[in-house]
Amino acid sequence: MKQVSVNDQLVETWNLDSIFPGGSASAEFAKFLDELSRSLTELYSALKQASAPRNVEETRALDQTIEGLQSAQARVLEASSFVECLTAQDQHDKKAVQLTGKVTSLKAAMQNVLTLFESLLRDTEDQVWLEWIARDEIAPIAFIMNEKRDSAREKLSPELESLAADLAVDGYHGWGQHYDTIVSKVGVDFTDDEGKKSTLSVGQAANKLSDSDRSVRERTFVEWEKAWGDVADYSADTLNRLAGFRLKLYEKRGWEDALKEPLQINRMSNETLDMMWQVIEENKPIFVSYLERKAKMLGVEQLSWSDVDAPLAKSETKISYQAAAEDIVKQFGKFSPKMADFAAEAFNRSWIEAEDRPGKRPGGFCTSLPVSKQTRIFMTFGGNYSNVSTLAHELGHAYHQYLMEELPQFNQDYAMNVAETASTFAEMILADALLKNAESKEEKLALLAEKVQNSVSFFMNIHARFLFETRFYEKRKSGMLDASELSALMEEAQREAFHGVLGKYHPLFWTSKLHFYITDVPFYNFPYTFGYMFSTGIYARALKEGEGFAEKYDAILRDTGRMTVEELASKHLNADLTKPDFWREAMALAVADAQMFLNLTK
Repeated sequence: MKQVSVNDQLVETWNLDSIFPGGSASAEFAKFLDELSRSLTELYSALKQASAPRNVEETRALDQTIEGLQSAQARVLEASSFVECLTAQDQHDKKAVQLTGKVTSLKAAMQNVLTLFESLLRDTEDQVWLEWIARDEIAPIAFIMNEKRDSAREKLSPELESLAADLAVDGYHGWGQHYDTIVSKVGVDFTDDEGKKSTLSVGQAANKLSDSDRSVRERTFVEWEKAWGDVADYSADTLNRLAGFRLKLYEKRGWEDALKEPLQINRMSNETLDMMWQVIEENKPIFVSYLERKAKMLGVEQLSWSDVDAPLAKSETKISYQAAAEDIVKQFGKFSPKMADFAAEAFNRSWIEAEDRPGKRPGGFCTSLPVSKQTRIFMTFGGNYSNVSTLAHELGHAYHQYLMEELPQFNQDYAMNVAETASTFAEMILADALLKNAESKEEKLALLAEKVQNSVSFFMNIHARFLFETRFYEKRKSGMLDASELSALMEEAQREAFHGVLGKYHPLFWTSKLHFYITDVPFYNFPYTFGYMFSTGIYARALKEGEGFAEKYDAILRDTGRMTVEELASKHLNADLTKPDFWREAMALAVADAQMFLNLTK
């Protein structure tokens, strides 16, 4: 096995200058955007004049255009990722906010170019089409070409789709960016044990909500609710406008189901989604028992929302970023030396922003820079195990992109649900390794609780988000909902998803969760649960097959951008995702963890 290691004295801030020096004032980035804008204008002009090929020979004239499209798509992603990093590291960087607007316009221009290209594919006669995608130069991207052609057949005319994309820049996407402005103004008041008062950013306050001290959690949660309540009306306006835009566009396209687009984006069928939720619902009782047991162990009659993610034991131990990095690389190496080597490179090259400081955006993400062939990871590292798990999670995303680097750009466009597969698989590697190496019953119990907690998050918390959003979209067809109606809808969904096991819920969750306001991907919820369940099923196979599975795992990830999830499971796992067997196999591991926890805490 190749020896991998991380540098001594890692820095907790990322290096963005290796992408474009100068941050939001970067002259190099400004030049990059100008060149990209010109390329998109040239592509649009070329496609505007082009017509559907009438024979296979005429398709060859479009080869250069297809290359240009893939290059432009990679550069748009590069620009979008860089700006996302700038706005996340400093919510008060006004220049970065302006750049976000410019990049959003370029993304709209890219969408207009793709709309023209897709209409050209749509107008190509079937026989010519079959010969076109069979050509050696095109066959590797045939899945994406077919996908784009089918998509064009279900949309409006190119002119109307382009108009919608242009109007979305200052309308739909503008509302999404408005939410970021709202969040940047939110401060959460906090009083520590000594009575010292301070105002926390939402990212810092979120870490306090999982503090081992219940009094800290409870105090923070009260202020958290108050802070989000103060901006609830603004958030309600934003959420209503986002949903209204989507629903009107769907109506014009003739789409009745709000889930049609997210399912298409995630390359999965409604049958697969329904079967996944069905198996989860079958198995929720044992997780309800876990939450009831946790309440007893915390000395309360029922858990409140702020207790759900709380560690069971009060611990003053803080894990250093350096120790977390070394442990992650070590555990990844036991499964795959290649994966460990990549993680070490990410740490050593300062691809990770982990510093705990004010002004940062809440949450965590991994973003790809396909032109630079790099990734960047963003989080706020507070020194608890949950932070270490998040770090492993985001490195899983980064490894996934690393495996795709040499593929055509079209084939690198994998959806969120399979992206979450790689991240949760990475978490599982770390969690299982730490559990096996636990030196005491208390340590084992804490680690086991963390694993079961993940299941609760994906099976209950995210299910609540899914229930809320599907019902909200249905109600939104009849008109706007005010903040109190959204809160009532949210609490109803939480009670149902958690089977009523909690004593206090989080009705304002809809205003505090960024995921509801993301405009690039609608329904930013069920793909998380799919990724968790799919990766657990893959992990179950890895445990059965043992050494050598790492190569199969890499092959699965490489194929995620060029087939549906049903095809992916069939090819690599011989599984049918529309039937319960695979999902029950995956669920068995999660249930076993919950049962072990209940046995250890009798």
